[in-house]
Amino acid sequence: MNTYTIESFFENYKELIPSVIEKGRILRLGYNEENGTFTCQAAFDKLVPFDSTVEFEMKMRAALGAGKFILQLKYTPDMLCAEYFPELCKFLKSRFPLVNGFFDNAEAVYENGIFTVDIKHGGEALLKKAGIETAFPALTMELFSVRADIRLTGVLETDMEEHQREQEEFLNSLPVPKIDPAQPEKKAVVTTNTASGASVDFRTANVDFTRFSLLCDDALVLMGAPISGNEQVMQMKDIPADYRGRVVVWGDIFGPVETKETKSGMLIAHLNFTDYTSSNSIKFIGSNKNFRNMKGLKRAVLEAMLEHLKAGKTILVAGEIEEDDFDHSINIKPDSIMVVKREKEKDTCEHKRVELHCHTNMSMMDALTPAGKLVERAYSWGHKALAITDHGVVQGYPDAGNTCIGIRKGGGDFKVLYGIESYEVNNDEKIFRGTDKRELTDEIICFDLETTGTNPNEDRIIEIGAVKLRDLEVVDKLDIFVNPERPIPEFISNLTHITDDMVKDGASEREALLKFKEFIGDDPVLVAHNSQFDTGFISACAKRQGIEIKYSSIDTVPMSQIMLPELEKHKLNYVAEHFGLGDFQHHRGCDDAEVLAGIFIRLSKMLMEQYPLILITVDMINSLLANENQVLAKPTYHQIIIVRNNTGLKNLYRLISDSNLKYFKRRPRIPKSELVRHREGLILGSACERGEVIQAYLEGRNYDEIKQIASFYDYLEIQPDGNNKFMLTTEKPPYDRIHTAEDIKDINRFIVKLGEDLGIPVCATGDVHFMNKTDAQFRSVIQASMGFPDADTQPPLYLKTTNQMLDELSYLGEEKAFEVVVTNTNNVADMVDPDLKAFPNGTYTPFIEGSVYQLQYICWKKCCSIYGDCDPETIEVPEGEDVDVSKYFEGHIPDLVFKRLKRELDSIIKHGFAVLYMISQKLVANSNENGYQVGSRGSVGSSFVASMSGISEVNPLVPHYVCLNCHHSEFITDGSVGSGFDLPPKNCPVCGENMHRDGHDIPFETFLGFDGDKAPDIDLNFSGDYQAKAHKYTEVLFGEDHVFKAGTIGMIQEKTAFGYVMKYLDERGKTVPKAEIERLKLGCCGIKRTTSQHPGGMVVIPSDYEVYDFTPVQHPAEKVDSDMVTTHFDFHSLHDTILKLDELGHDNPTMYKYLEMFTGRDILDCPMSDPAVYSLFTSPESLGVTEEDIMCQTGTLGIPEMGTPFVRQMLLDCQPKNFSDLVRISGLSHGTDVWLNNAQYYIARGDCTLSTAICTRDDIMTYLIHTGVEDGTAFNIMEKVRKGLVAKGKVPQWEEWKETMKQAGVPDWYIESCGKIKYMFPKAHAVAYVMMAFRIAYFKVYYPLAYYAAFFSIRAKAFDYELMCQGRERLETTMKDYKKRLSAKQLSPKEEAAYGDMKIVQEMYARGYEFMPIDIFQAKAKHFQIIDGKLMPALNTIDGMGDKAAEGAKDGPFTSCENFKTRSKVSGTIVDKMREMGMLGDLPLSDQMSLLDFM
Repeated sequence: MNTYTIESFFENYKELIPSVIEKGRILRLGYNEENGTFTCQAAFDKLVPFDSTVEFEMKMRAALGAGKFILQLKYTPDMLCAEYFPELCKFLKSRFPLVNGFFDNAEAVYENGIFTVDIKHGGEALLKKAGIETAFPALTMELFSVRADIRLTGVLETDMEEHQREQEEFLNSLPVPKIDPAQPEKKAVVTTNTASGASVDFRTANVDFTRFSLLCDDALVLMGAPISGNEQVMQMKDIPADYRGRVVVWGDIFGPVETKETKSGMLIAHLNFTDYTSSNSIKFIGSNKNFRNMKGLKRAVLEAMLEHLKAGKTILVAGEIEEDDFDHSINIKPDSIMVVKREKEKDTCEHKRVELHCHTNMSMMDALTPAGKLVERAYSWGHKALAITDHGVVQGYPDAGNTCIGIRKGGGDFKVLYGIESYEVNNDEKIFRGTDKRELTDEIICFDLETTGTNPNEDRIIEIGAVKLRDLEVVDKLDIFVNPERPIPEFISNLTHITDDMVKDGASEREALLKFKEFIGDDPVLVAHNSQFDTGFISACAKRQGIEIKYSSIDTVPMSQIMLPELEKHKLNYVAEHFGLGDFQHHRGCDDAEVLAGIFIRLSKMLMEQYPLILITVDMINSLLANENQVLAKPTYHQIIIVRNNTGLKNLYRLISDSNLKYFKRRPRIPKSELVRHREGLILGSACERGEVIQAYLEGRNYDEIKQIASFYDYLEIQPDGNNKFMLTTEKPPYDRIHTAEDIKDINRFIVKLGEDLGIPVCATGDVHFMNKTDAQFRSVIQASMGFPDADTQPPLYLKTTNQMLDELSYLGEEKAFEVVVTNTNNVADMVDPDLKAFPNGTYTPFIEGSVYQLQYICWKKCCSIYGDCDPETIEVPEGEDVDVSKYFEGHIPDLVFKRLKRELDSIIKHGFAVLYMISQKLVANSNENGYQVGSRGSVGSSFVASMSGISEVNPLVPHYVCLNCHHSEFITDGSVGSGFDLPPKNCPVCGENMHRDGHDIPFETFLGFDGDKAPDIDLNFSGDYQAKAHKYTEVLFGEDHVFKAGTIGMIQEKTAFGYVMKYLDERGKTVPKAEIERLKLGCCGIKRTTSQHPGGMVVIPSDYEVYDFTPVQHPAEKVDSDMVTTHFDFHSLHDTILKLDELGHDNPTMYKYLEMFTGRDILDCPMSDPAVYSLFTSPESLGVTEEDIMCQTGTLGIPEMGTPFVRQMLLDCQPKNFSDLVRISGLSHGTDVWLNNAQYYIARGDCTLSTAICTRDDIMTYLIHTGVEDGTAFNIMEKVRKGLVAKGKVPQWEEWKETMKQAGVPDWYIESCGKIKYMFPKAHAVAYVMMAFRIAYFKVYYPLAYYAAFFSIRAKAFDYELMCQGRERLETTMKDYKKRLSAKQLSPKEEAAYGDMKIVQEMYARGYEFMPIDIFQAKAKHFQIIDGKLMPALNTIDGMGDKAAEGAKDGPFTSCENFKTRSKVSGTIVDKMREMGMLGDLPLSDQMSLLDFM
């Protein structure tokens, strides 16, 4: 083996090589393609100065154009000496700038493996902290293959200020990069303003880290000094778990940067960052106090730093890995941080490819990346399109489509190719063989042969009869006798009536075949009855004669069997008789061919009549005549379907629906027969190695069979070799035929040849499952959670650039590689309609005849009945959709009310929303007719039309009095009262009756916007008992086939992802930093895990459309036995396209029903201003108990929305005095980051009060308009704030809006408060909730037994008869134990729920009410009863007795305990418990009789 010296190997670069390096013997050469680093390891006999090494590296890097050139010096151990210490210092200095100055003039002695160094300038502590005791031995080991420790002596202490000055001088001495005079000088300082008003300057620096693809021009230095380009940057994965010392690493920040403020005013920040080999974390502490050490940060500086340290930013960090003293976490304590940029991967090829096979996070538990991100990446690379092809689903379409719309709005040009990787089942019949695609009406040859026998190789043809068809009419005939040159067997002569004499002058086999070939033409379609017999003879004859005949064939035997099932036999003469084709000489070629033509014509016409809308080609016959009976038993193949146009989109949605509803078995299957019937507008690709074409190749099927399979597709796919490398290690058939890398390449070579032979384009695809190469580790975790044994061996299924794909397939030749990678993929993309969208444009609402008139009439009639000066029945209004009903009521209703109702109705009708109101009105009215009240949700209560039509119980008018007797009204318009319920009682000045008080001052614009064009979202809370009937009534209104449950998609959440990650690491015995666990967890989140249905969402399809015009449908969670059918798309995706009704099931309307049932009182008649009820919200006194009695400072336990510990504390903090205060508290409690760290803080600081804080979304709009902000701007600010978009930093115009608000005099605290809000409640929703709570609270005060009976029947989650109904003393003993265990977090979820119920039971006991024992002959299965002033619990409160068993326990009377157990299906344990508690009375144990019974 030759040994090269540096001089001989780099002979072309001799002038660049310092003389001291020339003789180095090269030990190893390496090149890293990813970062362009060239490494040369060489052994030297003489010590080489550090400067010569650097000089050589720099010159070679420039000469080779490498990202970096590294010379690794190697010496023998005996060469290590004290004289080389100064050079060792230079090596250290290049890696650790901190070394600078400390070793100047130092004297070193090397003995017994130790360098004793006498230092002159101090710095021992800093050097040790920087890791000198680890770094120095590592350096000597690297250079000399021997460990040498270091011991410091001499002047060991350091003057810190002097050291800082020297360090600064050193950094300032670094070479300044040359600036092109043509370029303006860049700013050297970046000024950052913090939220607290401080201003901090950060310097910038230019360093070279291009070897890591880091761009460090004008890098922002946030902390310490610029990091030298000579630093040794480590990969995070190479940092040992137990390492404590200095490192230099780079990484991208991921996840939120967490901040926490301590009581002392310190700001603690924590961030995670990754270089994608592993991850680390940094912890900062900022304080206004002075720090003694160098690492302390002023709070203002830290706040300024955090402005630049955001998720997605790239940082370069130098610091020490240390264990945190407080929480013992392992973090990097930085001494230098630079914000840099990372080179983005680009597609630099002039002509770009298009990816036609791409999975998103909607490929369940398989692919990772959201469709939108993939679209963004493809667009950023200059690709013009991208196909979304998830496994069996199309749920990635909305994200992809919305991203594409955003690109186009920004002036970009991009196209989403909507597709799917389906699970195809080939259920074809074997009628047609070949690859021809002509129509049934094109030229077709029907022929029949007579032969001397049945063996095509041994026997011979004696007659050829043929008929030529065009347009299914006979246009030509052929009849040839053929001399077999052998005697015709007697049996054949008797059968055919053909004798030797008849054929002796006939054509020779060759002559006959040539005449037949001339008659049939090139590449004909041959029809025969039992075609394999006839074509088999033709092929054998052609082979003997050396004549090439290519054809496709149709067999009318199986065709007849399928299409004429009523026939017992399907021989030619029987079928001819069925069609009445007359007598003919059977078994004569000429006659048989003519009859066969007649049969084929009739069968073809039958098929065309069956499918009048399909242009039938011969290759479709196998599928059109197939049945779907065995689809679930047949194998599935992968297949790519891409939508060409809107017709194709609807066809695909239909196919997906059927695959889920009809053909689901482990996966949604699409029979080939269904696909052929709905192929219009679709483009089909052969998919990956799991496709039928490659599977056929791997199984070794004959070429003609594979050609027929492949001819079905519009394009064939090939993929990079890495996608199929798993075959080399898989012994499972059919992959066991693949043994070498060349075998894998041969797959692609075969498909390319197949495409050339068939004239079908071949496209190279990536089968993308994740976006970046490094994302493979997330898929490993996901697949490991599913038990895949090869989860850690991930194929390279990342999105590739054009050059990467060209390189992968270069073995096909440059021209062919370009064709399959670029030309053909772009051609497929060009076939797709550029304006195609996943959903049609616009909003499609159902139609209810007369809805405009009905809505007007209902509203004006109701309004007049409350506020009008006459009986509305006396006003005659003509019918008709064009009638303006308002003009007939004008003058009869107060102007303020009239204008509000008319303005709303005009807007609603103008924008086509009347039908939505009428649907809701009908649903609510139907529920009311069945005895169930309906609660409104959301902002619909902002609409006075909703109030007048009966949809909402909330009146949004300004607070007012109205006399329900004479209809006199008075309106409070000066804003002095927040709610009509807060007005003092008043008698009517006209008639003296007590006036009704109402109105909550809610603007309509909150609901539909100032233009009234915001689609209304009407959410209704039905009783849980009635919800199913409400859904059924919706089907009655619109038809069962036009109403579907709204689908939802369940994604992997953080808790589940964390479990996957920990299990994955544990199974592999891996220990990684906490930050890496966090990164892996986040990488596994947001991947589709299951599907389900919205609890109350119903989607309505307009009657003149089909559901497939908008979405596929499916069973939730792929449960084939479910009778539920949901939309395939998540209901949020369809929100703006079709109507979704939120018909939710809720406990409170059920509570209403039970309270009315127990008391006989109409719940809507409850006074809304009762002082005793108001007192409940701040004290339990009105219940007749003390705080100590019930361990609660309010009386709101069990009151909806007001009984949780969080809200009870808010009540105590805010001390509400009236209804308006309760509404504001409801808004605060239901928002996210509206009370905590927001209103609570500003109220405590004195900036505002409860009445002026931001509590509901309406507050923002009305307040801003009041300050002078333009109406539309105020509305937009409200919308962005209430959705949390401002808090998330997703509102580009926020800075502009802040300035607008400041100019209008809006205080800073108000603007800050807006910036913190993540979600806000609408005022109307808060009002509805408080009204509901107040009514139930009224019954709690005045009808306690009814309240407790209703509560325990409806809302109790874990009521336990044995624990709760045995008296107050036993209950409170149990509660003490539960409370103790709750503090120790030892309660199960069921016990925690039971503890909540116990508190209500304790309150009931404290008020002097009791339970009576359960009597199975009186007790209800699921509902409590009031009997003799006590409560009898339901049977299902017995622990272990579910609802079903409780229902069974009511099927008495029972003759014995045994009889009770058998009939109720209750366990023996429960029966014994019931006997012990006396519930079974004197029932005997069994029905057995004894003699004693008769004595």
